[in-house]
Amino acid sequence: MSTPQQTVLIIGGGQSGLAAARAARDHHLRPIVLEAGERAVGSWPHYYNSLALFSPAQFSGFPGFAFPGDGDHYPTRDEVVTHLENYAESLDVEIRTSTRVRAVESDGDGFTVHTTGGDVLTAPALVAATGSFANPHLPAVPGSETFAGTIKHVADYRDPSEYRGKRVIVVGGGNSAVQVAVELARTAAVTLASRQPLQFWEQRINGLDLHHALVETGFDLLPPYWLAQLVTGTLVIDTGGYQQAFATGLLDRRPMFTRFTEDGIEWSDGSREQVDAVLFATGYRPALEYLRPLGALDQTGAPLHAGGLSMTHLGLAYLGLEFQRSFSSNTLRGVHRDAEHVLAPLAAYTRGSWSATAAHQVRPSMSAV
Repeated sequence: MSTPQQTVLIIGGGQSGLAAARAARDHHLRPIVLEAGERAVGSWPHYYNSLALFSPAQFSGFPGFAFPGDGDHYPTRDEVVTHLENYAESLDVEIRTSTRVRAVESDGDGFTVHTTGGDVLTAPALVAATGSFANPHLPAVPGSETFAGTIKHVADYRDPSEYRGKRVIVVGGGNSAVQVAVELARTAAVTLASRQPLQFWEQRINGLDLHHALVETGFDLLPPYWLAQLVTGTLVIDTGGYQQAFATGLLDRRPMFTRFTEDGIEWSDGSREQVDAVLFATGYRPALEYLRPLGALDQTGAPLHAGGLSMTHLGLAYLGLEFQRSFSSNTLRGVHRDAEHVLAPLAAYTRGSWSATAAHQVRPSMSAV
């Protein structure tokens, strides 16, 4: 089946896809959202049970659709899911759930999307909004194939019950690693293994959440190439008890181990320890394999883009990439800015029907210079 000329296909119906749909609608395009799951809520229902946002509700809504409740409270995972469902309903756009995209092709004049259910859709523009949370990254560590214990990514962690009374290593130095490690340490013997020492930010400064400062100073909008020079390592937001948990010995932090043994791990100093489970909180990679046939990705599977606009294909854009344009790019509070950034030129391109002839017609002549 084919879709109208001014349709934009949006792959992914989580926060990024919904932000793209809103921006597309506001630019008078017809968005069609293709969501693999049964609900347009992205990966949120699959995160661990105790997850809460680090940003208060007042910073976690969408334009014209504020997060309900006290603006200073930190929404839970389930509150975010409900908020996304309500936002999707409010948009009044076409969202096709249980529609997983298998591959995308292009003949140079638009895109053809193939779904696993056999549907074929075409459109002049496409937004890849499957974000950064659908493809958990497990680093290769020697000996993992013979380790007798449990190895999981935090994407598969739900609660501490299966780790009660066990020796657990949590790998990572970011917010999720610390949050899960502290939670586990109340019922298990836990060490956090990270390549760099932890760097903590106090969540509240002079009684206000730090996001007030991030917004007021403009830090939230800093581009990634500036951030890389200003911040080294990963910053952890301390909700009030994380540093204390380490200081009181509830858990400890050690440099990353070098290898697995059959019944445990070998630390960087050569000592060995028997452990029951290793939980990796080592981030995610873009989930964009459906674009592989296009040649739009590099050898690692990362998109070739500038600020979310494809460098390989006209009419192709991305949303939800970590540090796509700024510190807040792949967050609830920031993705709508990136959506507007990529949908404005996408709309102009789609409405313009930019053929070689049209491009020639608008090119200024030398006599007019």
